[in-house]
Amino acid sequence: MIYKDLGVIDYKSAWDYQEELVSKNREIKSEAREAVAHELQAAGNTDYPITTNYKLQTTNYLLFCEHPAVYTLGKSGSMKNVLLSEQEMEQKEIEFFKTNRGGDITFHGLQQIVGYPILDLENFYTDIGRYLRELEEVIIKTIAEYGLKGERSKGETGVWIDLGVTGKERKICAMGIRCSRWITMHGFALNVNTDLSYFKNIIPCGIQNKQVTSIEKELNEKVSFEEVKEKLKKNFSVVFNVEII
Repeated sequence: MIYKDLGVIDYKSAWDYQEELVSKNREIKSEAREAVAHELQAAGNTDYPITTNYKLQTTNYLLFCEHPAVYTLGKSGSMKNVLLSEQEMEQKEIEFFKTNRGGDITFHGLQQIVGYPILDLENFYTDIGRYLRELEEVIIKTIAEYGLKGERSKGETGVWIDLGVTGKERKICAMGIRCSRWITMHGFALNVNTDLSYFKNIIPCGIQNKQVTSIEKELNEKVSFEEVKEKLKKNFSVVFNVEII
């Protein structure tokens, strides 16, 4: 798996880059299927599968970045969860995008690690639910290294703290993905030393009456951004059983 740190990059540029990587992998898979189909037909076998089970020659990527202030709305999201007008967002210099990922509204900003895994799940397992649970596990393992207990909320993808304490539930990591021909894009956003005031302008993930938090807020001190990245990479490697280069 290839790791790339894109640094601070605007949301649209990162999205375009993901689409480019996904497109290349899709082309590779299409060519591989056509080659297998041709071989089977030449052998007189026309009853071949649409997808193949052999090891595909696609490339997996793990992209990390930070975005300047931006709100993004998932394809199933509602504009009712955006509490600012377009003009107000312009005045506050916050970008806004409707995206093709799952989920609702969220915020991306500086000192938040946004992870975009571009994985061909046919090289792992063809199970979107398992993929999301394993992404959550990467975050849970990472924040545990800071003494924080991350939890899952049924039906609410992401990682939470104090989930069982009514009125104190806090989301520390949001997730939303897209999967096309078993190739993933988009991913997770872990609040490290993030300015959480931006979340007051939205109903995060469309979930009422639950708070948003960060590692900094939970520990009451800033943490090393680069250190968190390294821990995320290590835990991603462990959970997905891949070598990251």
